[in-house]
Amino acid sequence: MEKTFDFLKNRVEYYFLATVDGDKPSCRPFGATIVFDGKIYMMSHAGKSVVNQLEVNNNACIVAYDGDAWIRINCKMIDDSNNIEAKKALINEFEWAEAAGYTLDAPDFKVYYLADVDSTIYDEEGGVLEREQF
Repeated sequence: MEKTFDFLKNRVEYYFLATVDGDKPSCRPFGATIVFDGKIYMMSHAGKSVVNQLEVNNNACIVAYDGDAWIRINCKMIDDSNNIEAKKALINEFEWAEAAGYTLDAPDFKVYYLADVDSTIYDEEGGVLEREQF
């Protein structure tokens, strides 16, 4: 998990989260990631299409490129929005979170952790540099 988190948190500013929208893929940039309770967490807002898509099908793929290598993470996004401590950890990590509406009393504040992760970091030619499953 350490190499995967390091890539998302320290090697890139943004990564792209792809979900399933009916029978089509849907992709958007994300950037707020933490490790909490031994899991990689992300946050979103209930009004966004990504939340609706994850409610129907929680399979996701995350891709990012740092200029030298790229990562592909196939996983399930598990809704853990009732976890107040995870929400606090995300708010504490990102100074902009509360101003963006991510507060403990906000009913639309959603948090997810990655599960059933198959993560691979590749060099520019597609050679495998690192692989993690957790």
